[in-house]
Amino acid sequence: MLIIGLTGGIGSGKTTISTLFHELGVPVIDADEIARQIVQPGEFALDEIVETFGREYLTDNGTLNRKSLRELIFSDPAAKNTLEAILHPKIRKTILNQIEKIDAPYVLLSIPLLLERGWKEMVDQVVVVDCPEEQQIERICRRDHLTTNKARAILENQIDRDSRLQAADEIIDNSGDIESLSKRIEELHQQFLQLAARK
Repeated sequence: MLIIGLTGGIGSGKTTISTLFHELGVPVIDADEIARQIVQPGEFALDEIVETFGREYLTDNGTLNRKSLRELIFSDPAAKNTLEAILHPKIRKTILNQIEKIDAPYVLLSIPLLLERGWKEMVDQVVVVDCPEEQQIERICRRDHLTTNKARAILENQIDRDSRLQAADEIIDNSGDIESLSKRIEELHQQFLQLAARK
């Protein structure tokens, strides 16, 4: 089975694009969704986070306090590395387990930090979702109710746009309207089906 890695900076529109592929019948595995699942109450990853960082990172009802943890990892690089060491092996293992259960010509892996984590070898093709940085910032601020400065700080924590574009086998420009985007996804879908048939 052909494995397509979808990546892009925060606010570039990966979720919209994953949805468009899904609507064409393509199985989509979302690393962010897996990251949310593995820190649910009763999951081993949550226990490990509490053991490492303390009970103050739980809410009153026993769920992960994402806001507090996000603030910690943005202000403390060592804490960020520790959290990633807990989560990333579990996310990767879950992705591989899910791939094994899929029967389709190709699967789309949506992994925001595909390039930053060195997971490029997991995929056959890298598809990068791209739009101008100012558009990303505007989307982040609107979606997450953040200030422009906070949005910029998040962007600075990710691989730069040029490096991401250089690593791409295919680029999806998501700065325009939904019609153009849908057309581009349909073209890529046909291209990936042909690639999968030759694999």
